[in-house]
Amino acid sequence: MAQTASLPPTILVIIGAAGDLTRRKLIPALYNLYLDRQLPERFAIVGVARRPMDDDAFRDRLREGVASFSRRGIVDEASWRAFAGGVSYLSEDVLHPASGLALNGRLAAIEQEWDLRANRIHYLAVPPQMMEPSAAMLQRLGVCRDCAHDRLVVEKPFGRDLASARELNRFLGELFVESQIYRIDHYLGKETVQNILAFRFANSLFEPIWNRRYIDQVQITVAETVGVEERGDYYDRAGALRDMVQNHLLQLLCLVAMEPPISFAADDVRNKKVDVLRAIRPFHPDAIHRVAVRGQYRRGIVLGRDVRGYREEPKVAPDSTTETFAAFTFHLDNWRWQGVPFYLRTGKRMPAKVSEINVLFHEPPHQFFPSAAVESWQPNRIVIRIQPEEGIGTRIQVKQPGTRMLLGTAEMRFRYHEAFRTPAPEAYETLLLDVIRGDATLFMRADQIESAWQAVSPILEAWESVPTAGFSEYAAGSWGPEAADLMVARQRHSWLQPSAVQE
Repeated sequence: MAQTASLPPTILVIIGAAGDLTRRKLIPALYNLYLDRQLPERFAIVGVARRPMDDDAFRDRLREGVASFSRRGIVDEASWRAFAGGVSYLSEDVLHPASGLALNGRLAAIEQEWDLRANRIHYLAVPPQMMEPSAAMLQRLGVCRDCAHDRLVVEKPFGRDLASARELNRFLGELFVESQIYRIDHYLGKETVQNILAFRFANSLFEPIWNRRYIDQVQITVAETVGVEERGDYYDRAGALRDMVQNHLLQLLCLVAMEPPISFAADDVRNKKVDVLRAIRPFHPDAIHRVAVRGQYRRGIVLGRDVRGYREEPKVAPDSTTETFAAFTFHLDNWRWQGVPFYLRTGKRMPAKVSEINVLFHEPPHQFFPSAAVESWQPNRIVIRIQPEEGIGTRIQVKQPGTRMLLGTAEMRFRYHEAFRTPAPEAYETLLLDVIRGDATLFMRADQIESAWQAVSPILEAWESVPTAGFSEYAAGSWGPEAADLMVARQRHSWLQPSAVQE
């Protein structure tokens, strides 16, 4: 099956290839790119991990992952065999002083067969504590020496606080140049997330009203129905703020609030995101309880099923105060957004799996309709749905049919599955192809990572200094603790029930 001749020959090295990320996400994404003829004509995958395994066993493991987790599955055996023919495996422990020699030899053998120097992408699909040893091994071997052709992909979590993020940035910055480092956040690869830029800056209808004069508030909700599943040991050390807010939700905030970049070049776009993070009003320690809420799910009912509480989950401490829900009020101290609250919330064991951005507009300056006509009046809003049904809707007021003037709410909507018959690629398909192309637009820069941590550090410090302060439980299957409702009620607002749930 022919691939893209315009892309240079590429070798993708996955360090930590025996883990679930490779099986569930990376290889299914690459196989779909192969089926869509978007990979380079010459493309090889080298998996590296400690687990003893030969090439055939590795390929069998990956095949099972594609069959279970790919949006297409195994299309046909011939296609899979052709794709898997470029996949190989090496058993190496990056902590061993002699590690990497076999990898160096494998890269040299592939390039000798191709009779050229390929682009090399080294993907660190490893736990946080293994990032530095893995990167050090690559630098020691000199396999990422060519700044123009060699790239390093780093998965989240990128640090667990500001100090550790700075230290990791410093460490990587001593081994590689910034242009080589691709810090990945899969949320940025989602179609609707990318579409925020197109929606805002490609339509003159919306950008002129995208400011404090017209917008009253912004709400961002990322809710999950699942608990911690098999990640109890990791999650109990992380919590909702580290796991979701510092990366995913702040990325959404940046896209909603950023100024228009001068071009679509990677650094021009990322500069504007950093500006948003730096504009976040610092949290005063004495006022954190008013603008930051945390909670933990107890027993309840989710989607009609009884579920256990967080402290009853495997590998979770029985007295844990780790938050599984977090809600915040952010303010941006800049010209465009002064005085507009941004409400962010995320939680596990919510009533529905939904990610949604609601942009609510001010009321009209003068309401001349009879009071009876506006009993069901609601402010105009724009709803950007990221999941489960990707699309954008605009809620407006219209006259209801009948002989009297009665206003009702209607939606003008765009849905991906209705407007476009082509299935949207998975987030990792988009991001991996961008790494192959050398396009860093959807990846985080060092200063962006540190600015995000700096924004939430006062909250982390306050919560860790007094683990029980402001801590409350909420029933699984609810929308979180009452304190989150009180937080927005202080500004005479209320949380919107996500429209994906209403429908």
